[in-house]
Amino acid sequence: MKKNELKLQVAAAIQACLDKKAEELSILEMEKGSGAFTDYFVLCSGTNPRQVQAIADEVELRLKAANLRPTHVEGYKQGEWILVDYLDFVVHVFSEKARKFYDLERLWKTARRLEPSELKPEPRRKAAPATKTKAKSPKSPKKHAVAPRRSKA
Repeated sequence: MKKNELKLQVAAAIQACLDKKAEELSILEMEKGSGAFTDYFVLCSGTNPRQVQAIADEVELRLKAANLRPTHVEGYKQGEWILVDYLDFVVHVFSEKARKFYDLERLWKTARRLEPSELKPEPRRKAAPATKTKAKSPKSPKKHAVAPRRSKA
């Protein structure tokens, strides 16, 4: 998957969390050699099980609209820690209590913390537009068409 496309998907998941009033949003970019099975973790909290479920629902709904479905969802019924796995990134929606208990930010402390604004895709670099320049030709005198001369015979 292209890096810009992945960033757009993660940004959509983050916006879905924010739209449902998720708290303590955290984005971790996983290191290549860390043993992590994904590129990004999106972590957030809800104040009660219904809000935790609503956040997870909104993430799925938003990404489904972009034709992306999770490969696995875990913990939905309990509403304490819902894990929504999209392979290249994982969204973790916690209750406040579960978030403190599992403390994934401490567990993955080597991961780089990002701000949502850092996930905006880089603009494509456009090639310099080709400019058409007419080669200037030296001015030459205009030649008039001359009809061939008839010979008298």
